[in-house]
Amino acid sequence: MLRQAVAALPRSLRAAAPKASASQLLVRPQAYAVSAPALRSFQPATSRWYSETKEEKAEEKKTEEAKEEKGASDEVSELKKSLEAKDAEAREWKDKCMRTVADFRNLQDRTQREVKTARDFAIQKFAKDLVDSVDNLDRALANVPADKINAPEKNDDIKELVNLYEGLKMTERILIQTLAKHGLERLEPEGEKFNPNEHEATFMTPQPDKENNTVFFVQQKGFKLNGRILRAAKVGVVKNA
Repeated sequence: MLRQAVAALPRSLRAAAPKASASQLLVRPQAYAVSAPALRSFQPATSRWYSETKEEKAEEKKTEEAKEEKGASDEVSELKKSLEAKDAEAREWKDKCMRTVADFRNLQDRTQREVKTARDFAIQKFAKDLVDSVDNLDRALANVPADKINAPEKNDDIKELVNLYEGLKMTERILIQTLAKHGLERLEPEGEKFNPNEHEATFMTPQPDKENNTVFFVQQKGFKLNGRILRAAKVGVVKNA
């Protein structure tokens, strides 16, 4: 074992050591003992090369890990930017869709209003022509003397007149009811407050026994179609000083 230890020493160390016989070596082996620091100082070149290679590999591994971390960080940044761009695009499309839905609903509402208006006032022209006939019927009834209608004794002529009057009155009542079913309403504002949106004042006169701005006379009855004034009523209005 001693010979093997000596053979493992470098040549320079073996040359510097004094030659001794085998018996001397057996007797004083401590003379040729080498300290641990000396052995460490004379490590083989192979060990140093292996250590340097290991350090280089460790440095390369660290460099690769740093590159991977940087690449991962760059990839995360790109993903964040892409996600933000997609979010902005999604918000933009959502806003466009909501605006489109709102416009469509507004169009639906407007179309429904227009259809309703067209349906409600489709007979407006016909109604204007019809109110003249209603006026003529009303004038005919107004021209029948009330004293003849209410006379206690009636001869044949008066009876015929009364029958005609009642027939016209029934016809007028049925006609007004039929017109009301289609939204045409007759205005008879006598005794009401003057309303410039529904009444047309043809004259004004003081009436001490009546309140100011009260309709006391109806010259021509008005008509309203589905809440819209078709023809304003022509009236006389109280105007007290």
